[in-house]
Amino acid sequence: MRSKLLLPILVSAAIAGLAAFIASAAPAGETPLTSHYKALAPIGHGNLTIFPVVATTAHDTQEFLTLDEGLRSGDVIVSESGNVAPLVRPRRGFRPTRYTPGDGAEVNRLVLVNKSKHPLILLAGEVVTGGKQDRVIGKDRIVPAESDPIDLSVFCVEPGRWTATTASFGSYDSPMGGPSLRAKVMADKNQEMVWSEVRKAQSSMAAQLSAPMAAAVGGTSSYARVMQNDEVKQKVDAVAAPMQHDYQSVIRQLRDRNAVGVVVAVNGEIIWADIFANTSLLEKYWPKLVRSYAAEAVANHAKSSEPDIKAAQQFLDNMESRREVVESEPGLYRQTEITGDGFKVFELTSLLPKTGFDLHLAKMAD
Repeated sequence: MRSKLLLPILVSAAIAGLAAFIASAAPAGETPLTSHYKALAPIGHGNLTIFPVVATTAHDTQEFLTLDEGLRSGDVIVSESGNVAPLVRPRRGFRPTRYTPGDGAEVNRLVLVNKSKHPLILLAGEVVTGGKQDRVIGKDRIVPAESDPIDLSVFCVEPGRWTATTASFGSYDSPMGGPSLRAKVMADKNQEMVWSEVRKAQSSMAAQLSAPMAAAVGGTSSYARVMQNDEVKQKVDAVAAPMQHDYQSVIRQLRDRNAVGVVVAVNGEIIWADIFANTSLLEKYWPKLVRSYAAEAVANHAKSSEPDIKAAQQFLDNMESRREVVESEPGLYRQTEITGDGFKVFELTSLLPKTGFDLHLAKMAD
């Protein structure tokens, strides 16, 4: 009910806020904004609140492929690291070495091939299911078009299985890791801490379910299966569905005005932001992202306060770093990890020809 009442007010406030944003950014000689982004009026449901974010600029990303798109079309293949030879693209005079399926499989390594003619975007937190156990992508990166097999840095999110169910992996019916899990993957980069977060999510969800469903959730070690449990899905849908509807309504109003992301608050506390290069790229990820935020809210439900739009804007503005770590593949991408007081930022910048812009920015509160 809260979301339905908010929507007309939200759209008007968002458009008014955007007009002020454009007016403040455009005239020469005026004091510029401290960031390229502006938080707009919030959308809330239960203990989850999101602030739509608009940008002063947008970039063309139509040449890029997402992981879900690639797996669905068959242009992207993910496999255990022991199954490299069959994935190598044929070349004249090339003879792949003989292999035995399953040899060389490792918990924190998968192999990916992008057979498409488009560069592939991978986001940390995307879950791939199958193989010997489900994994989560460890970092944002770009894979070139028509690539050879590449090592894919991953973390296990299914500690109880090491038996192959399928030769390859899928993701388009799998969840995006929630902010807490993504923080362990991206910032801590520690398998034990990732497993601990998976068990925490499993326990938090099980405590809210009926006895039979709690037993089912307690009986699996798979993060994906926990999130696909019927009662868990109902609880997540109860939060995600109205949020998705309201935000899509705002996007329709702001599509031409560069709606590019969100600031996320749970229980009144700002915890995360996801920002993309343009509205189109945001829309591709939005169904999975909103469910990940909703799952985080369901699993961590507590007495909620109303988050402040001023705090959301300050979260966007504050990028002052104490330390930066840069990882780069020349001519392909650069990933910058920025550590500041009380936050971390991860920027994925495309270095492909005619790009040179940020594809995705994730910011987490410490």
